[in-house]
Amino acid sequence: MGNKEKDKKQILLRISASLWQELAAWAEDDFRSINGQIEYLLSECVKQRKKGKKNLSSQNLEPRSQESG
Repeated sequence: MGNKEKDKKQILLRISASLWQELAAWAEDDFRSINGQIEYLLSECVKQRKKGKKNLSSQNLEPRSQESG
């Protein structure tokens, strides 16, 4: 087992049956396992979030803080 595999964390994820079916179909279209598809989508979201923060800082804008209700 490679170092990358040792560094991965396991999580339990509960999702609806309909979301599971959508992810399964999407994963099949992309020739990935469902786990691989979820990991890919999460990675892409994190990249987009980081890009968004760079764009905000270059415009001297700060992300909105969440108010506790």
